[in-house]
Amino acid sequence: MTIGFLSHLDLNLWLFRLPVMQALIAQGHTVYAICPEGDKSGSFAAEGVLHIPYLISRSSLNPLKELLAIRAIYKAIRPLNLDILHTFTAKPNIYGTIAGRIAKVPRIINLVEGLGSFYLENDFKSRLVRSIIETLYRQTFKLSDTVMFVNEDDPAYLIDKNVISPSKAVTIKGVGIDTDLWRPIPKTDSDRVSVVMIGRALRHKGVLEYIDAANLLTRRYPHAEFRYIGSPDPGNTSSLSETFMQEQSAIVYLGHRDDIREQLAQTDIFVLPSYREGLPRTSMEAMSMGLPIVTTDVVGCRETVVNGINGFLVPPKNGNALAEAIETLIQNPFLRKRMGEAGREKAVDEFDMDIIVTKHLEVYGLKRVR
Repeated sequence: MTIGFLSHLDLNLWLFRLPVMQALIAQGHTVYAICPEGDKSGSFAAEGVLHIPYLISRSSLNPLKELLAIRAIYKAIRPLNLDILHTFTAKPNIYGTIAGRIAKVPRIINLVEGLGSFYLENDFKSRLVRSIIETLYRQTFKLSDTVMFVNEDDPAYLIDKNVISPSKAVTIKGVGIDTDLWRPIPKTDSDRVSVVMIGRALRHKGVLEYIDAANLLTRRYPHAEFRYIGSPDPGNTSSLSETFMQEQSAIVYLGHRDDIREQLAQTDIFVLPSYREGLPRTSMEAMSMGLPIVTTDVVGCRETVVNGINGFLVPPKNGNALAEAIETLIQNPFLRKRMGEAGREKAVDEFDMDIIVTKHLEVYGLKRVR
């Protein structure tokens, strides 16, 4: 079997699709990474994955450029004689499906990892963009064979809007994590209760609510430390500035870090007060390392927490509710331990890489070979 993985970014395939690719190669299948040239595109060959480049503008809305992107994808995949084309993110989902049908690929699978920031606001622009997205997806999903989602809420919404037929929707919870790598590590600094949030410095991630909670709780609990890991995203209208983040005295702003596992090992409580997610990988990693989670009761985030069991779900955009949940965990180390153990169990049972890879292979019509 020949399978093509289509994305607009090589890093997307490298970071999140490689385990599935490796499992396919181990079974003797031919696998292509179809994506523009990038920092990781040269690394696929060592894994047995064949890289096929094409050109696309990630941000362009110029109709001519978009038609050229469809043509570029078609020219890239036509000679490959694919049995399956698996597409990722919005533009590759839409353009790749059109190009795949023109190229007569027998089976096309889309992955919708989340509906995006335009589903967070209700202003005119957001409503307009949502309408356009749903119109394009409605036509795309008529052409594709299967559409994968990473949470239960997104397909339910699109089914209710008649964007997709229920028979085409499949939910697989994320890309999976290596729970052997992301396992609990004894904390060496026991003098402080360490709280951490990880993510891009965006308002939509709930950064301002986290700062509000930190301001409130550091006054009550001098032994509590609030860290923030992640950098701004200047191209995003929701982004906060580097200067703003550095000026927040209630948090220790660490910016971008590559040592996330080591940072989580010195953490007691993980926080993600986002307004909406696909399925947050950082929460899964923190759960796998035995940390209690405080997150919001919104799409994607609620998939990671059973309220009161492995953490707390709080309303979005509510710094006081966030602070109350964190305070409960600061005050009770035994509750932190119990919730962390429950989170570890949930991560192993639901989000382990082996489970997720097996489910992908089942969608492809294959069985996992041990």
